Amino acid sequence: MPKGHGNAIATNKKASHEYFIEDTYEAGIVLQGTEIKSLRAGRVNIKDSHARIDRGEVKLINLHIAEYEQGNRYNHDPTRTRKLLLHRKEIDKLIGLTQQQGYALVPLKIYIKNGFAKILIGLGRGKKKYDKREDLKRKQMKRDVDRAIKDHMR
Repeated sequence: MPKGHGNAIATNKKASHEYFIEDTYEAGIVLQGTEIKSLRAGRVNIKDSHARIDRGEVKLINLHIAEYEQGNRYNHDPTRTRKLLLHRKEIDKLIGLTQQQGYALVPLKIYIKNGFAKILIGLGRGKKKYDKREDLKRKQMKRDVDRAIKDHMR
């Protein structure tokens, strides 16, 4: 199965508005037992999360996975820092790329692939305010053209 394909649980629509996504990487997530159960139930929010490289490991920060309802006292902390599993070559490449000014690792999508939780992270370059306005104008023009074509076909 190609990367980025699987049963999508959550997507980060805000990422494409805030960043130019230049490259994507598929990574595994180190989870506890109640976390995977809550994730399979779709109780996850990746909107405000980001990834950071710390001592040669990629960590996912501020990913919110809600506590599992049937969990007991061993339930997990909802916003704990989670380790991402990538190949050493990919981590070394990301270390070099993220040290450049304006680049960040942004989670794009969480999904289940072959029974394992995966996350698609993107190497994003931050957009300026005028870039965001240009994207909104383009999106509005496309919407107007599609609406006009639809009305003309009737």
